Parts: sequence; C-alpha cells; structure tokens
Amino acid sequence: MSNITRIEPGAHFSAAAGNGRTLYVSGQIADSHEGSLEVQTREVLRKIDDLLVKCGSSRSKLLFVTVLLPHIKDFAEFNTIWDTWVDRNNLPARATYEARLAIPGLRIEIAAVAEID
Repeated sequence: MSNITRIEPGAHFSAAAGNGRTLYVSGQIADSHEGSLEVQTREVLRKIDDLLVKCGSSRSKLLFVTVLLPHIKDFAEFNTIWDTWVDRNNLPARATYEARLAIPGLRIEIAAVAEID
C-alpha cells in the first residue's frame, strides 16, 4: 500500500507530492508573466510557503531548493530577495541554474524538497 500524497494534481503534474516524511514541491512560477524579478520571486515564494504549510512543513524544514533563472545576471538580485525569505538559521542546500523557461516573460522558477512534520 502506497503512502504517497499528491497535492493539487493537474493535467501533467502535481504541485507537490509527499512520501512519508519528505515533500517534493514542483517548480513554481508566477501567475503573471509580466512582473519584475522581485514581483515574480515574491509570488513564487508565497506559493511555496502555502504548499509547505498545507503539507505540514515550513521554510525551516527545507532540505534542497532548485532555482532556475533565464538570466544569470539576476543572481545577485534574487539572493537579496531570497535572504529576506529563507530561515537564516536553517539554510537548505541550493542549486541555481541559468535556464530557458517554458513560458516567455517568466523571470524565475523554484522547486523544493522539504521534511514533513
């Protein structure tokens, strides 16, 4: 018997899926593809917060985060925003890549892995 939980399943993937004590959050993007990096990043981080809470986790339980930026020149600006959001006492492992994103206008996509309480 499987103990996999799928959150907000869609046509092609779930927003998150968990198995036991580990939660996998799919790449989150902003709903509006026209905002600045800051606007889009803050929206994406809010979405991640919502999914973490819905699944019994939190920022302090993040294990690994993957950040995709279409322009690596935005790396420093992203870090400034990230530093205001992340739990500085429980920093996750993180990888940041420059990548062409699937939808024109997107400035960021973030996926995460977290522990579930």
